[in-house]
Amino acid sequence: MALKEAYIEFSRAAGYFKSVSLLFLRLILAYGFYEPAMMKWSDISAVSEWFGSMGMPFPTLNAYMAATTELTGVVLLTLGFLTRLISVPLIVVMMVAIFTVHLPHGFSAGENGFEIPLYYMIMLFALVAHGPGRFSLDRMIFKEDA
Repeated sequence: MALKEAYIEFSRAAGYFKSVSLLFLRLILAYGFYEPAMMKWSDISAVSEWFGSMGMPFPTLNAYMAATTELTGVVLLTLGFLTRLISVPLIVVMMVAIFTVHLPHGFSAGENGFEIPLYYMIMLFALVAHGPGRFSLDRMIFKEDA
């Protein structure tokens, strides 16, 4: 079998894992947003003060918006419901985190850099582009292609 045919066959077989990989992607992202969301909700006034100390406008409003977006993201990503829609505000939350907190520390996650929020943004962008996959409420309700 020629290399081209072998690669085409491998690609066809790998396609069977698309929905499982999108499910894992959603669940890992949901897990990643869970702890930050719970931390924010456990002391929203401290988060508001922290946001204010960084010069963020409307720190209390932004604290509630970030916490709500993250927690909503946990639920919707886990269920695969409104996946493309919730991914957009979660991308915005990651952009804000990068520019307000992580960018001055460089790239490395070990140095509190922007590595992890960047990875989350890329994964969320993949969900916007590819959808939640077959194992999702979006597929059941909206009949999205898997």
